[in-house]
Amino acid sequence: MERERVPILVVGGGYAGLSAAALLAWRGVPVILVERHPDTSIQPKAFGVGPRAIELLRPVPGIEQELSDIWAGIGDNLRIAIARDLRDPDPHMIMEDEVEELAFLTDITPVANVGAPQAEIERVLRRRAEALGADLRFSTELVSLDQDEDGVTALIRGEDGERVVRADYVVAADGCRSPVRRMLGVPTSGKGVLGTMCSIMFDADLTGLVEDRMVTLWYLQNDVFTGAILTGTGVGAHVLGVNHAEGESAADFTGVRCAELVRIATGRPDLDVRILDRTTFDLGHVLADTYRAGRVFLAGDAAHTMPPTGGQGGSTALQDGCDLAWRLWLVVTGQAGQDFLDTYDAERRPIGAMTADAQLANLGVRMPPGAREGYPEPFEDTAAWLIGHRYHSTAILNEPGDDGSILEDPRVPHGRPGSRAPHVVLDWEGQRISTIDLFGSGFVLLAAKEGGQAWVDAGRQVKERLGVQLTRLLLDAELMDVTGRFQEVYGVNRGGAVLVRPDGYVAWRSPDPVEDPAATLEGVMRQILSR
Repeated sequence: MERERVPILVVGGGYAGLSAAALLAWRGVPVILVERHPDTSIQPKAFGVGPRAIELLRPVPGIEQELSDIWAGIGDNLRIAIARDLRDPDPHMIMEDEVEELAFLTDITPVANVGAPQAEIERVLRRRAEALGADLRFSTELVSLDQDEDGVTALIRGEDGERVVRADYVVAADGCRSPVRRMLGVPTSGKGVLGTMCSIMFDADLTGLVEDRMVTLWYLQNDVFTGAILTGTGVGAHVLGVNHAEGESAADFTGVRCAELVRIATGRPDLDVRILDRTTFDLGHVLADTYRAGRVFLAGDAAHTMPPTGGQGGSTALQDGCDLAWRLWLVVTGQAGQDFLDTYDAERRPIGAMTADAQLANLGVRMPPGAREGYPEPFEDTAAWLIGHRYHSTAILNEPGDDGSILEDPRVPHGRPGSRAPHVVLDWEGQRISTIDLFGSGFVLLAAKEGGQAWVDAGRQVKERLGVQLTRLLLDAELMDVTGRFQEVYGVNRGGAVLVRPDGYVAWRSPDPVEDPAATLEGVMRQILSR
């Protein structure tokens, strides 16, 4: 039987798997991805990508522009309503105020939300990953895996038969039912399966029901069913999701019945409907109790299955994939020790659980009262939930007095370790950029203009000693702080410096000068990298 060797094996070709493969390949790490389906999804599935996920993807050339182009061809904004059907004369709009509230994003990030269906985004990620050299194998499934101290042995089966892949590490991004999670016996918690939904992809002329370029998600509550309909996705089709009633199964959703359900949802009994595709999936709230099992790491729905209400499930999966990519890159290239990988679970699992709970709370608000019992209350601070996450692990050197919070208001940045590095407008040789543009390829040491040269010199020494990818930047004449906000929002004084990780999170800072910058920085980086 043919055997292959690769540093990273990714199982699953959805958001988490494709983002991990793309970011690993971009960093020059050989990766094989296996996906049992023949291609990426044709169903629109999740809709929209939040700004934090875009920040993590944008270092890969071309991705941000492609995603922006998709959104530009679809609509102007995402509007959400609760209604009987599309002809309801008095729908309850629940996003009108939130659209205005999200205006704050332009002040804290150079990227924007992207309103595009998952099917389109997956195709972009696949193209980019393959162009960068990732080995993506569709129509290929994982049969078994066995791990030891030195690696993981996986048996995969494709159209050309079975073969063995030996990998240093495995990313399990194989969905909510996650065969890998079950193979490893990883326990789960949460409310479990909340219901089953049939997703009906259809083609119909909705003129008069959907305004031009108005992308709208409707939560439907009527005498026949509850569900949701997404119209105007820009992919030549619309999608209706119908919650299974008690006792119903996938077999009950015949083509004839699906067409009738579409007519009920649109409020047009005579609507000409063509059913393009239908699939059944579980709505769940399932949380893996650990994201790491030896050399295997869970990501996306395999780590945290959540209801779609809130639209952050896809973004969270993308962030998982990007987050694993830079950590695995550091370890397989020898820049970090193996214990460094424990920080993935420590940092991402609290965020995954919080996001799943938030979407569960939204489900309670947007669905009938009977579905709300025992659900958490919705988050009041949208800004913190979207882009104000904080991390705590050995890869973050928290300062004395840190409150241990996993959320903060990103509109009032402090630059403290564990927080996303704040957006500050800079001028680099006549070009306006953001501090966010500086992050992604490796660690970045930012030093204040006055007294910061000592840190830049120290960074050069530490980079050579440790063999770590570290960019040293002094905010001076070449890299100018246009608004004069850097020292304030990053919390450093004259002669201070801040160390930012590849994911754009502050790992450590020295608000003031130190006696021996090189020794201080080397000690800090050894501690962060588990070396």
